[in-house]
Amino acid sequence: MLSLTQKERETLLILFKDFTSYYNANSISKILKISHVGAQKIFKRLKIENLVINKKIGKSVVYKLNLEDNYVKQLIAFLLADEANNFKRWKEEFKELFKKNRIVMMYGSAIKNYAQAKDIDIMVVIEKKDIKEINNILKEKEKILPKKIHSIKLTSQDLVENIKKKDKAIVDIVKNAIILCGQDKYVRILKNMGKL
Repeated sequence: MLSLTQKERETLLILFKDFTSYYNANSISKILKISHVGAQKIFKRLKIENLVINKKIGKSVVYKLNLEDNYVKQLIAFLLADEANNFKRWKEEFKELFKKNRIVMMYGSAIKNYAQAKDIDIMVVIEKKDIKEINNILKEKEKILPKKIHSIKLTSQDLVENIKKKDKAIVDIVKNAIILCGQDKYVRILKNMGKL
């Protein structure tokens, strides 16, 4: 497997999650808090490794992930799973939701500062037939967790439609969520959302 620096990993996740934006070396350098030259080096390496594609818009060169490449899709799924490992407590807490063909994501204040959070925000992408099971699991969780659970339940189609119509709430969740389960399916769903 390709060895990536922490900043290269962060860059790939930003490009994946914030598919509504175009990033160039200048804009990504501000987010990563690195120099413009450092950002250019990252993009150059990612381009050489075929992880990103670029396009010239005006005087700027912008970058997107090369999600047509199977290795890149698998790499992004791995990076999302690795990111979720920083949230082991929540993976353990919501593991009853983890089943094949489901995506479980956590977002909002609880992943930033749990002590200050008013509730736990979770979005579950499921098949319609599973809604009752999900509601029962979340109801039981609320009995033992000290904070209320705010949940959004969508089908894959609902998620795609909300992203296509640029629903601000859903797009913000996608940009900021931690994917606790279903990273491969999540990559497949978002693959076509941010083409150059």
